[in-house]
Amino acid sequence: MRIIGGERRGRRLVEWDDSAIRPMRDFVRTALFNILCDFVPDAAFLDLFCGTGSVGLEALSRGARSCTFVDRSPDACGIVRRNLDLLDFLPRGEVIRGDAFGTLETLRQVGRRFDLVFVGPPYYKELVPRALEALGDGALLGSDPVVVAEIHSTESIAEAVGELSLVDRRRYGDNQLWLYRTAGGSDDAAAGGGDES
Repeated sequence: MRIIGGERRGRRLVEWDDSAIRPMRDFVRTALFNILCDFVPDAAFLDLFCGTGSVGLEALSRGARSCTFVDRSPDACGIVRRNLDLLDFLPRGEVIRGDAFGTLETLRQVGRRFDLVFVGPPYYKELVPRALEALGDGALLGSDPVVVAEIHSTESIAEAVGELSLVDRRRYGDNQLWLYRTAGGSDDAAAGGGDES
């Protein structure tokens, strides 16, 4: 696994040999950041259910101001911290070990806001709808946010949740990326990338 673009392009990451973790494949990550390229620079990024943290680390390499990584696995959090150190991103990365929904509530209470949110939990556990519900009132989101949900190609989720509305949907093999904006945001995130199913 490696960083694909940005200032740390080509740098290899410490990997975690755990079959339960599903790192985003390079070609899907490339497609995702082709879509998000105009939104990443100087963004506050939230990598929810971060696993190995490859998405958030890619965002930092491409100029995100900060990234908050959230996962309940101590091993996953340890790998993310090692990679932040390896890539000299420790000052811009925050790793929170805990339940995603409890963490979202804590972040809400302290007034945190994010410009970009990636929701990539294990498939088939109905975690994406719960996460979208938690984000749907906009309290954790910046003024022009993008929320990306990754689900399996056989799954489906709501096209509108609270203030979030689907603006684009892409399929890459057995992965689907659903992109949401708020009513006040533009739908420019629908530009770029492509369906590579």
